[in-house]
Amino acid sequence: MRVLLVEDDDGVAGALVEALRANGHHPHRVRRGADALLAHRDHDLVLLDLGLPDTDGLEVLRKIRRVAQVPVLVLTARGDERSTVRGLRLGADDYLVKPVRLGELLARMDAVARRSAARSGASAGVVRVGDVEIDLEGRRVVVGGAEVALTSKEFAVLAALACRAGTAVSRQQLMDEVWGDAYLAVSRSLDVHLAGLRAKLGRPGLVTTIRGFGYRLGG
Repeated sequence: MRVLLVEDDDGVAGALVEALRANGHHPHRVRRGADALLAHRDHDLVLLDLGLPDTDGLEVLRKIRRVAQVPVLVLTARGDERSTVRGLRLGADDYLVKPVRLGELLARMDAVARRSAARSGASAGVVRVGDVEIDLEGRRVVVGGAEVALTSKEFAVLAALACRAGTAVSRQQLMDEVWGDAYLAVSRSLDVHLAGLRAKLGRPGLVTTIRGFGYRLGG
């Protein structure tokens, strides 16, 4: 896997580059956020530190997410809840606090890469979760062999979750994708559509609520 390591500490970066190479990856290290914004398209995964010399790593993450869906795993010394939640809301696929054990880091990288591959495959296909089939191109949903009629907005919410099946999606991200960046109505509208969606699907555990953050489809 081609890994872009965004890390300004030479000691940390050197150890990570060596470990990644020893485990079959192809790391490329940059020190600045500006360099990451130029190089991320050429890599399969980004390991992003937040304490960068030219800009905050969260700003780098925000800018990457505006133009690309490359998997981003935040690897930082910031372990406070606010930073973690903000990183996930801005689109990080995972968030690890230093120091981290190498085995865990490699496992998290593999998991993020698998989810990303599943999303890419789902972007033009059918997502299956249990006995629920979501045809993203045909805009059809089948539950237990029977087609279920959804409104346009209900399907849009379900599709946004299906493209990231198994991954937490924030309320803000759902609202941005379904209603657009200019959507300013109260988030109660999302609650109403989710309630309708859940009732029609008839699968209580299909969409899980993640308190204080958002939702997850399946696993």
